[in-house]
Amino acid sequence: MIRFFDLILSILGIFFFIPIIPLVYFVARIDTGSGIFNQLRIGKNQKSFLIYKFRTMKINTPSKGTHLIKKKNITKFGNFLRSSKLDEILQLYNVLIGEMSLVGPRPCLLNQKKLIVERKKRGVFKVKPGITGLAQITGITMKTPILLAKTDSSMIKQMNLFNYFYYIIISILIVFRCKK
Repeated sequence: MIRFFDLILSILGIFFFIPIIPLVYFVARIDTGSGIFNQLRIGKNQKSFLIYKFRTMKINTPSKGTHLIKKKNITKFGNFLRSSKLDEILQLYNVLIGEMSLVGPRPCLLNQKKLIVERKKRGVFKVKPGITGLAQITGITMKTPILLAKTDSSMIKQMNLFNYFYYIIISILIVFRCKK
């Protein structure tokens, strides 16, 4: 049932954002030299996939967790994209093709070894990664891999349609609250 809502909502989201996708791409391209960013991430059953985002960092920024990147590598427009979550719009494509869900654990990088070990221990890789989830709405980041893996595991165990929509609605409210 969740896959059905992932499909419907990702299609609606893509249609809703179609007018601004070219604009964001154009500005991001001017700002960073490359409008779109893709990166290998770990998905369901530890299968890697390419995640798509609008570029928010300079082109030669190392591929590691955002919390390990120096702030100077994030561009001014990139800061706007991140705070508005517009950098994540392209992940609706990942949801549409079935690599991700709207709700699930954020997909980690291949080099985040401690997080991978902790998630594997807790069965987090048994589900598709998501754009948002319990960790995102509670402010838990990849900076604390054990806490993140425990939170992801807890979310997975309690996942149902109510929680699915709850995480999506709270995520949207958080974005709009941050803009005030």
